[in-house]
Amino acid sequence: MTESIGDLLPGMRRMGLNRRTTLAQLDLTYGAGYSESTGDVHAFPVTGMPARNAYQLIHDSLKFDGDPALNCATFLTTWMEPEAEKLIVENLGKNRVDIDEYEATERVHRRCLAHLHDLWHGKPKQEATGTVVVGSSEGIMLGGLAMKWRWRKRMQAQGKDTSRPNIVFGANAQVALEKTARYFDMEARLVPVSDGSRYVLDVEKAIEMIDENTVGMFVILGSTYTGHFEDVAGMSAALDRLHRDRGWDVPIHVDGACGAMIAPFAFPDLAWDFRVPRVASISTSGHKFGLTYPGIGWVVWRSPECQPSELTFELSYLGGVEKTFTLNFSHPACFLIAQYYQFIRFGRSGFTRMVNACLYHARLLSVALEATGAFECVSDIHRPRGQFGFTEATRLASSKLFAESAMSQKSGADPSINEAYNYGQPEVAFRFSDWFIQMHPTASQEVVSTLLRVRGWIIPNYPLPPDRGSISILRVVIRETSSEDTVNRLVRDIMWATQTMLESEVKSLGEALLRPLPPAVSTSDLARDVAATHTETFDSTRRSSHWQVLLDKIGEIRAASPTTVLDKEAQKTVYQRSC
Repeated sequence: MTESIGDLLPGMRRMGLNRRTTLAQLDLTYGAGYSESTGDVHAFPVTGMPARNAYQLIHDSLKFDGDPALNCATFLTTWMEPEAEKLIVENLGKNRVDIDEYEATERVHRRCLAHLHDLWHGKPKQEATGTVVVGSSEGIMLGGLAMKWRWRKRMQAQGKDTSRPNIVFGANAQVALEKTARYFDMEARLVPVSDGSRYVLDVEKAIEMIDENTVGMFVILGSTYTGHFEDVAGMSAALDRLHRDRGWDVPIHVDGACGAMIAPFAFPDLAWDFRVPRVASISTSGHKFGLTYPGIGWVVWRSPECQPSELTFELSYLGGVEKTFTLNFSHPACFLIAQYYQFIRFGRSGFTRMVNACLYHARLLSVALEATGAFECVSDIHRPRGQFGFTEATRLASSKLFAESAMSQKSGADPSINEAYNYGQPEVAFRFSDWFIQMHPTASQEVVSTLLRVRGWIIPNYPLPPDRGSISILRVVIRETSSEDTVNRLVRDIMWATQTMLESEVKSLGEALLRPLPPAVSTSDLARDVAATHTETFDSTRRSSHWQVLLDKIGEIRAASPTTVLDKEAQKTVYQRSC
């Protein structure tokens, strides 16, 4: 390579480089002076650069990303064992669809499908019908498309119009469900949610939206908004009555992006899968609670009859005859292999331990947040089964139940520890309590969310589904990598952000952030300690004093007395004084 750096990057003499400096020489220096600001980053590069420098440039640029471990917004897996990562690297070059060339990989594919067919109570000794996909979004689309084609075939056999198909699901749906309707030319009928329906699908309202042009229903096992499971069995029973009364045969696709890999282990008593007669297909994300890095999902049908043969293509140009029913053709085999690793690595007992740990930490965070008095949970994962919504009575009942279950001697692989709690996924959706809003009308959850980024946390603040969009919530997803120490630090930092936001109401946010660093205070058992402090009903005065006690406990803040006169000059930094 003979090009000089002067020919590539003008103005580099100030870095000690001249026109006779070659790329080969430049390869020996850190970063090599390359910068995305030296040219038009939107134009395809005219010449290349050494591999070392290309790596360093991209590596350094990506340091501006947030820390995946502190990203409480995502459901996705952010860590895998070194052995799993080794398998991924070893198989990066394999294309899963080329089953003639990669026969062993296809065997792994069929085994994973068989495992899921068994996990979701498919018919024993029946070969699994399904496929690996890029993510649960593709699985949802394939499930919806299959229902549409079956509906159309049935309507054509009856000589009826097929030009106006519709599909029904709750307004709390993730965007993939709406994409399915729009991309495949179906009317999306969104069922309004309410406080009474716990912000998820209302079965009775859903029935009112169905007609003979309804191709099927999406029922969500684990709402993105609040973590609640929708009532699959209840929806199926209502559809049975509708079929009996009106003759409309409406199937269900279960969007189990998270819940399909949680319910079998934590709530084996819950009928939501192929035990429910109207469930035609189920999709899930392998890269969420399937514990695999992003890039894999699954869709499984009850039987071959539920997957229209017209949607399956045969091809022979890769050598041998292969059948395919996916939106994507090429698909990396490495994540499929990693999924199989997780299945055989952990088994039922290992997945149960993982899910139980996530649920425990979600419940601990929920009880601790409500114990502060400043927050109430919209999610109900920590409440006694059958109790929903925040009141002083449900808060106290949740606190008592958690204290009792925390003392349980049951094994972490025993799902019965969840029998006393509501169904749901390990997700904590919370907001300011009514008391806190009354005391601080200008308090902003958006400010709390932003301040938490100062400490590295990514915790979104967003409105509930359209019909309850006036309510905004903060959301924390508890994943496999979350620990009790994570929860302790999170409780501390949420309280810190909240108090800093309150102080910014009486002085600038910059001034509120200028306080000296406090002495180090251990966060060990902090969440448990906070959860145990509020075990009786408090009036407004006691709530206020309780908040001050907790601030002292976390050691982060010493709230100033309302009568304290702040010496703004004394609080200025050396830099500010020099200005």
